[in-house]
Amino acid sequence: MPTMWLTDTQKIGVAFCSGGGFFLLGGVMMFFDRSMLAMGNILFIIGLTLIIGLQKTTAFFARRQKWKGTAAFLAGISLILLRWPFFGFLVELYGILVLFGDFFATIAGFVGNVPVVGPYIQRALEKIGAVTAGSESQV
Repeated sequence: MPTMWLTDTQKIGVAFCSGGGFFLLGGVMMFFDRSMLAMGNILFIIGLTLIIGLQKTTAFFARRQKWKGTAAFLAGISLILLRWPFFGFLVELYGILVLFGDFFATIAGFVGNVPVVGPYIQRALEKIGAVTAGSESQV
């Protein structure tokens, strides 16, 4: 078995991010359950910080090109915590698309190797990535 290139801290971060994704998905499936969405956000942010480090996470969210996405993401989390989970999730989803739209092409490359559903997911992620990249260049 080949050795992994992730450190133990990064592996824990991947687990936190995965748990955050599952909680977010569960929160949406349970008709925008506020507590599950909040837990998903917390786990996702902790996992991202463990994967790339505190300084890089801060630098990522504070970049001038990402201010709009950061503001939308934080406003969405705030709306969820203020008992407006549906609108908060929509605002947060916009923030996620702006913040992480550049990574969709990379993710699509990895997902494209999954049998049966991989090529469909790859095409969808490439289209979303092209849309978010196109809107960034116009601003």
